[in-house]
Amino acid sequence: MGQKELWVVNPKRFPDPQADWRAAGALDVLDNARVVATVDEAIADCHWVVGTSTRSRRIPWPVVDAAELATKVSALPEQSRVAVLFGREDNGLNNEELRRCNYHLQIPAASDYSSLNLAMAVQVVCYEIYQKGLDGQTQVAWDRPMATAGDVEGLMTHLDSALTSSAFIDAENPGQIMTRLRRMFARVTLDDTEVQMLRGVCRHLERLGN
Repeated sequence: MGQKELWVVNPKRFPDPQADWRAAGALDVLDNARVVATVDEAIADCHWVVGTSTRSRRIPWPVVDAAELATKVSALPEQSRVAVLFGREDNGLNNEELRRCNYHLQIPAASDYSSLNLAMAVQVVCYEIYQKGLDGQTQVAWDRPMATAGDVEGLMTHLDSALTSSAFIDAENPGQIMTRLRRMFARVTLDDTEVQMLRGVCRHLERLGN
């Protein structure tokens, strides 16, 4: 389906001979795969992150299916790096990993068995992205580089600190404020200037708190 970059997070075994014989002509993808220790490391330089999940969450996140994902990806600014996170075969992505995502992706399936296995889910998503690329839709231009996941994570950490030091967040009982703020920022695509502006706001709040 034309995807060349594979990142593997903390695998039990890699390289794995089973992966080689299952690759069916895509050994170049395996040979060039990047192995990292954490999800944060894998997505640090990505501008838009989507996590696959079949379960509903107590605080719902924006959800797309595979076809909607392909449409959104095609409309992102040029040079955007997009990551699609696929979880573990047995229990998928955990809540902390899913909070790193702009959107959650669900693939509709029959209710008697609504969860696809990992390989099938990857194939469905990659197929939709490939098909969307065939229609020749041009990605939009943007005046500033898009913020990466690492940039946004730095903003979230700074915002948490600033809101706590200014007493907006009760350190003893923070509740779900940061989770909801993460969800709010996940619904928009920030550029690097917007992140720096917001970090400036955080610095101002920290001075007020001191």
